[in-house]
Amino acid sequence: MSRNRTYYVYIMANEQRTIYVGMTNNLERPVWEHKHPEKDTCSFTKRHRLTKLVYIEDYANPSDAIAREKALKGWTRSRKVELINGQNPDWIDLAREWFAQAGTMNVARTNRFG
Repeated sequence: MSRNRTYYVYIMANEQRTIYVGMTNNLERPVWEHKHPEKDTCSFTKRHRLTKLVYIEDYANPSDAIAREKALKGWTRSRKVELINGQNPDWIDLAREWFAQAGTMNVARTNRFG
């Protein structure tokens, strides 16, 4: 029996619109980690407080997601900003209501992507 999985390419940002591109098969986990970086001592995302999920793409095939992540990382900043603006022109945190209680990873499953 094959297990269907979804793979995500995502972009996190801060209020100054510094951005980070990532890929995962469990979107809630890295978003939680970006929003709660206390245990991370020296990462780019902690230094820049990249706590807003501003862009998401999903894929059925991990190879496609990895290729897309690599492609986006090779883009200029202005091209990435255009991509985000096309889906989320106000750069609203798409995960703003995911975590029901402070300190837990209980994801509010309704209206997950916006």
